[in-house]
Amino acid sequence: MSLRSLAAELLPAALHGLQRAPLLQVEGTPSTEASSFAALEEKLSYLAKADLKQVREAYKFADVAHLGQFRASGLPYITHPIAVAGLCADWKLDAQAIMAALMHDTIEDQGIQKSELIEKFGTATAELVDGLTKLDRLHFSTREESQAESFRKMLLAMARDVRVILIKLADRLHNMRTMQAVVPNKRQRIARETLDIYAPIAHRLGLNQTYRELQELCFALLYPWRHAALSKAVTRARGHRRDIVERVQKDVERAFGLQKMKVQVSGREKTIYAIYRKMHEKHAGFAQVSDIFGFRVVVPTLTDCYIALGVLHQLYKPVPGRFKDYIAIPKANGYQSLHTTLVSPLGTAVEFQVRTEVMHAVAEKGIAAHWLYKVGDKTSATADAQRLSTIWLQSLLDIQDETRDAAEFLEHVKIDLYPDAVYVFTPRSKILALPRGATAVDFAYAIHSDVGQHAVAAKVNGEAVALRTVLKSGDVVEIITAPGAGPNPGWLSMVQTGRARSKIRQHLKNMEADESRALGEKMLTQALRAEGLAPPSTDPGDAQGAALWQQLARWSGNRHRGELLVDIGLGRKIATIVAKRLTQMMGERGIKPDAVMLTMGRYAKDDNALSQGVVFVDGSEGASISFARCCRPIPGDQIVGYLGRGEGLLVHTAECPTGKRLFERDSERWMQVEWADEIVRVFETSLHVLVKNGKGVLAQVASAISAAEADITHIDMDPEPVEESTELRLLVSVRDRLHLADVLRTLRRSPVVLRVSRYRMS
Repeated sequence: MSLRSLAAELLPAALHGLQRAPLLQVEGTPSTEASSFAALEEKLSYLAKADLKQVREAYKFADVAHLGQFRASGLPYITHPIAVAGLCADWKLDAQAIMAALMHDTIEDQGIQKSELIEKFGTATAELVDGLTKLDRLHFSTREESQAESFRKMLLAMARDVRVILIKLADRLHNMRTMQAVVPNKRQRIARETLDIYAPIAHRLGLNQTYRELQELCFALLYPWRHAALSKAVTRARGHRRDIVERVQKDVERAFGLQKMKVQVSGREKTIYAIYRKMHEKHAGFAQVSDIFGFRVVVPTLTDCYIALGVLHQLYKPVPGRFKDYIAIPKANGYQSLHTTLVSPLGTAVEFQVRTEVMHAVAEKGIAAHWLYKVGDKTSATADAQRLSTIWLQSLLDIQDETRDAAEFLEHVKIDLYPDAVYVFTPRSKILALPRGATAVDFAYAIHSDVGQHAVAAKVNGEAVALRTVLKSGDVVEIITAPGAGPNPGWLSMVQTGRARSKIRQHLKNMEADESRALGEKMLTQALRAEGLAPPSTDPGDAQGAALWQQLARWSGNRHRGELLVDIGLGRKIATIVAKRLTQMMGERGIKPDAVMLTMGRYAKDDNALSQGVVFVDGSEGASISFARCCRPIPGDQIVGYLGRGEGLLVHTAECPTGKRLFERDSERWMQVEWADEIVRVFETSLHVLVKNGKGVLAQVASAISAAEADITHIDMDPEPVEESTELRLLVSVRDRLHLADVLRTLRRSPVVLRVSRYRMS
C-alpha cells in the first residue's frame, strides 16, 4: 500500500476516533451540532419569546442572503451559520449574539450593508456582525498585511465586546470540523492559523473545551501520520489500563461514600495533541508520558474541595511537589482547581483535579460561563474569570494605543497569547500573573505604565537585583523608580509581555521624534541665519508667526510645524530649501533680512554653535545622529555630517572614501560637524591584528587591550589560519584617538603580535 493511500485510510479513522465515547471522557470531544433551525430552536429554549422571534427573523434574513450559496462539502451554506449559532447557544449567549452568529457572513460574502442590519436588527447586532467581517474590500500589498489588519480589527472589536470573539471561535470550530472538504493547501493554511492564533485565544479566555478541540483538529490536519500513530497508541494503552482506571474510580467513590460526601467522579484522558506536545517538550517516548489518564472530582462547595483533597491523600500517597492550588491563586484565564498527583495501588501516577460545579463550568467555558449564570447569581469563580479576561482585553486596547502598525500589533498579541504563568506579589501582597520568563521590567509595566517608564532598579524578596532578572512564582517584587529615567532599547530583548514591549517601542519612537525635532530646529535656525532671519515666533499669541508656520507646513506637505522639523532632522527635507521658501514667505509679509544677523550667520567666530552653523556631537545623541560603520569615527578624528533620507545625520570621518563618494553625488546634504569639548561615552573602532599562531594567543591579546583600559566588543578571525600567523579583526571601545594610540602601543609590545593597525573600509 502506498504512503498516500495509507494516510488517507488512517486520517479519517483518527478523526472518527474523536467522536467515539470511550470509558474515559476524551478532552476536546466535539458535541453534536445543530444542522437545522428546528434543532437550533430547541437549544434556544432559555431565550424569551420576544427574543426568539427576533432570532427567527435573523434566520430568515440569513437564509435569503445565502440562497444559492453552497459550502465546499456541497451542503447549503445556511447550515454553517445555523451550526455556529448552535455552538453559541451551548454557551447560552444572548439573542443579539445568536442573531449575529446567523448573519456573520452576510456583510463579507453577500454584500449586505451594515446600515441595513442596523435598520432591521439594531445597532448592537450590526456592530457584532461588522466586528466579524474581514477587511477583504481594502487593498493590501501582501496577504500577511491583509490578515494582520483583519485580526487587528477583530481583536479590537473583541476588546469592546467579547461576544465578537466567542462567535468567531464558534465559526472557526465548525469550519475546522468540516475542513475535510477543503483543498489541501488551504486546509493546511487554515489549520496553522487556527493553531497559532485562535486556539491560544480560546485558552486565554478560558474556553478550554474549545481550545482542546481546536488543537486536536489542527494536529490531525497538519500531522495526520503522527496523529494516527498516537491515536492507535492511546487506544492500546486505554485497553491495557482499563482495569487500573476502573479500580481507582471504585476506590475513590467508596472513600467519598464513607465520608457521606456528594461528589461526581469522572475519568478524563489527555488529547492526542497534548500527549504529542508533552513528548516533544520532554524529548520522551509515548511510554514515558505518565499522566495520560486522570480523574476529575466535582464537589458542591469551595470548602468541600479541600475536604475532598484530604480524603484523596488519605486514600493514596501524594507525589511530593505535584500539588497545585489554583483556587487560592487562579490561572491568568480564571481557571480554578486543586491539582494533585497520587500513586495508585499498582504504582502508576494518577492526577486528580478537584473543583466545584461553577469552577468546572469556568474551566470548560471560561468567560462564556458568564452567560451560563444569571448576573445576580454569579459566584466568585465566574466573576474572577470575567475580571481576569477583561484585564487582558483591556491590555489589547492599551497595546493598540501604542501601536499603529497592524503586523506589530499582532506580534504583541501573539506574545500575550501564551501565558504559561508565574505568580508574583507586590509589596502590598497583590498577586500578578506574568508569562514564564517575565522580568522585573514586565512586572513594572504590569503595575502601571509610569512605573515601567521610570524604573531604574528592582528588589526581589528584599534583595537588590537587575531589571533583567527573571521572576519566579512566589517572588515579592518592588520596583525603584527615578523621575528622569526612561526605557532603553536593550529592554526590548528581555521583556516577555506585549504590553511592556509596545510601551517601550512607543517611548523609543517618541524619543527619536523628539531628538529629530530638536536637530531639525537647530538646522533650520542655522539655515535661516545664513539668510539673515530669525525663525518666526511660536508664541500662541503671535498670529503672524502661527500663520507663517501653518503656511510653511502646507507647502512642505506636513501636518504641523513639529512634523516638518522632524522631517528636516531625519533628512527627508533639506533645511536650506525650507529656509529659502520661508524667507520668501516672510518677505511677502514685509519681513526683511537683518544685516547684522546676516553677518553673524556667515562670519561669527564666537562660541555659539548656532551662529557658526556647526552641529556639535558628544555621544549622548540618540537615533537622530549615528556614526558610520565604514569609517567608525572616534573623538579626535576630523568629521563631517551627511543628512540621509530618513536616517537622520550620519557622521563620517573627513577622509572616509564612502563619505567622499556621497559628497560628490549629493553635496547639498552635507553639513559641518565637530566634536564637543566633553565626550560622554566610548566609541567603537576596528583593529586588524596579525598574531603568531600558538597556545593562549587570544588571551594575551585580550589581556593587552584590557591593560590599556579598553574593551573588546566583537572579535572575528580567519576560518583557516596560515601556518605561522592568523589575522584577528577586533571591535574595540576607546575614548578618543589618544586612547586608541595607547591601545596600539600596548598591543605592539606584546610578543605574539606581529602587526596591528586601525582598519577603515576603502
